[in-house]
Amino acid sequence: MTTTPARGSRDQILARIRAATAGAPDAPEPVRDYCTSHSPDDPAVLVDLLHENLADYRAHVHRATEEELPSLIARLLAERGAASVAVPPGLPAAWLAGTDAERRHDTAGRPLGPYELDATDAVVTSCALAIAETGTIVLDAAEGQGRRALTLVPDLHICVVRAPDQVVASLPQALPRLAPARPLTWISGPSATSDIELDRVEGVHGPRTLVVVLVGG
Repeated sequence: MTTTPARGSRDQILARIRAATAGAPDAPEPVRDYCTSHSPDDPAVLVDLLHENLADYRAHVHRATEEELPSLIARLLAERGAASVAVPPGLPAAWLAGTDAERRHDTAGRPLGPYELDATDAVVTSCALAIAETGTIVLDAAEGQGRRALTLVPDLHICVVRAPDQVVASLPQALPRLAPARPLTWISGPSATSDIELDRVEGVHGPRTLVVVLVGG
């Protein structure tokens, strides 16, 4: 095999490093006694903190019981004039029982195309978990969440978070609960960007409106 000059130079550099470090003692294991959270270990406090940080990112936050959820989702869709809603595989049918909006099911055998998604007003999903300290919702394309395009194209995303079961305090606590091989989507507020004059524009590369429903007892 012919060695290119770039690869040959790299091999020479690595060989010199190995020679220089030969016989050196092994590096000590790094100390990992850092704090994994800056919040009290209190589920109610974490849910309140999540609510506060979601709102700070301009998400609309509501709280409901499981029984109130269908009527709340129906009201949220109606208030925003959503005549159609994308439905990911595995989304509980009861969640949309109160709405008259057209349900557009996205399935493996019949995925919604880009033009269909663009013409769909809203999407309703569950989530993998939520991070209180950063106001972040994490999706992993599991049941009730669907593929990433479902939550990027429609202009309105209603995301249901089960509190406190799906709420963690911090990123270090979130990562062990997530499967790294899954397609993770991290959402902190509605899609937004700013130009050089700091004029904020929402809905450029994702939903213009993010509504989070915290469902608990």
